[in-house]
Amino acid sequence: MRLRSRTHNKVPEVTIYFWIVKVLTTGMGETTSDFFIHRVGLTNKSGLAAVGLTAGVVLLICLVIQVRSSRYSAPMYWMTVVMVGVFGTMVADGVHAELGVPYLASSVFFAVALAVVFVWWNRSEKTLSIHSIHTRRRELFYWAAVLTTFSLGTATGDMTAFSLKLGFLSSGLLFACLFALPAIAYWKFHLNAVFAFWFAYIVTRPLGASFADWFAGPARLGSQSIRGLGFGYGVVSLILGAAIICLVAYLDITRKDVR
Repeated sequence: MRLRSRTHNKVPEVTIYFWIVKVLTTGMGETTSDFFIHRVGLTNKSGLAAVGLTAGVVLLICLVIQVRSSRYSAPMYWMTVVMVGVFGTMVADGVHAELGVPYLASSVFFAVALAVVFVWWNRSEKTLSIHSIHTRRRELFYWAAVLTTFSLGTATGDMTAFSLKLGFLSSGLLFACLFALPAIAYWKFHLNAVFAFWFAYIVTRPLGASFADWFAGPARLGSQSIRGLGFGYGVVSLILGAAIICLVAYLDITRKDVR
């Protein structure tokens, strides 16, 4: 696979559909990871490790297919994003649950890791624009950034919900406000488009995860402030998965996310 070989841009156009599906995938990644942690991890650590390894292998397969393909495919692209969400969440949660790393420390670590990816990407390619991903190398940088944003968003969302004791709903509302900031700044104050995109992209992870946890989490989780509506992680994952399938099928048919 030649890193500098030219390809078509395989990133979808940034429309309202893009952001809706992106938030849904972040929520599904969170609840799917939590489902396996609560169903498998609490009683079988080796089983949870096997689930994580399987998720990593599936993600790797999706990435290979995505990078080797010559054109954008909505189902393949969003399948890869879903697996990034599941695996990235498992990595961030595993760092806290298995290694005992505080959410603040893991948030700082993943923030530094993302900064390294962006600096390396920009020095190598002279741009971070998703509209310029026309080579294998740029696409690999893009997916490295995507995976790191999911891990960073997971750690940050858990930090606000648990460490800062805001709970799931308050965290979701906080990140909804932060998500709106770059859009307003770009619209009213001509904020740099690339910076606005990546800022919003990072925030969608804790935004979707916080609301998904609020719907799925038990009515009481450790304290009065950490509570959910109790629909269950598996149920919410299935609902989000069905919504993603419907929207991606619509995009694949209509091609509304293609420039």
